[in-house]
Amino acid sequence: MSNGSGWTAEQIPDLTGLRAVVTGANSGLGLQTALELARHGAFTTLACRNEERGQAAVAQVRAELGDGPGTADLALVDLADLSSVRRFAESWHGPLDILVNNAGVMAVPYGTTVDGFERQLGTNHLGHFALTGLLLPALRQAQAARIVNVSSIGHRMGRIDFDDLQSTTHYQRWAAYGQSKLANLLFTRELVRRLNRAGSTALAAAAHPGGSDTELYTGFAGAAGPLSRLAKVFTQVSTQPAAAGALPSLYAATMPDVVPADYFGPSGTGEVRGTPTRVGMSARARDAVTGTRLWDVSEELTGVTYDLPA
Repeated sequence: MSNGSGWTAEQIPDLTGLRAVVTGANSGLGLQTALELARHGAFTTLACRNEERGQAAVAQVRAELGDGPGTADLALVDLADLSSVRRFAESWHGPLDILVNNAGVMAVPYGTTVDGFERQLGTNHLGHFALTGLLLPALRQAQAARIVNVSSIGHRMGRIDFDDLQSTTHYQRWAAYGQSKLANLLFTRELVRRLNRAGSTALAAAAHPGGSDTELYTGFAGAAGPLSRLAKVFTQVSTQPAAAGALPSLYAATMPDVVPADYFGPSGTGEVRGTPTRVGMSARARDAVTGTRLWDVSEELTGVTYDLPA
């Protein structure tokens, strides 16, 4: 795979017989990811927080596919509530072939999850850490499961502040976002290491959408008036549609040349727009010591312990 490969969703291989879960699939990147997985044959579960919006998304997928090979259903999962994550995982039966950890919040005002975690770290990282661990038995039942963690260009501004991981001393919304997206990549790499030590056939990789015109992106300003209008204009001229932003995740989830710890993003300047290609991570994202420490802290905070060798 090379830069400017021109890869499109039409090149996704046949997924008939596979089962997939996409978090945050009621709109934007998640909905586009779920739609294409289902279009190519996977029975796809849209894991959504809001039942009404989730049902509308499932209806949209079914309407667009018509008599296509794949189908879709809805599961209620709130990544900001570990009890919700546990209920979903306990309800899952049989193998799981593809897990796309897509749901997230970006640069929101300070708040906490149901479990008391800073909202961005809790939703973007800890909720998905718990979900993946709880679904690990199902993933290991599959012949060659894929786990895709959706990160961001913003991981490059992230630092893991173990002294104030929940931002209780000082909260800066973009710093907290960067920390959560950096955590996605550290989690991916540490998961790969542990899966390899276990001799598992499951593969973990990561992706980012570049700048994509979604509710997450357009809503970050959190303000009305001139700032909101400026954000809207910026989004229109500098981002790509959600269908394009979903392509790196879809590549990571489906293509045969993906290897453990791969990271995909848009091929264009600044990784903002373009077709999927392999992209680099920051040095902090490749810090194995930090990755192992974050894993241990995440297990302690969530109460979810993976059945994998350290």
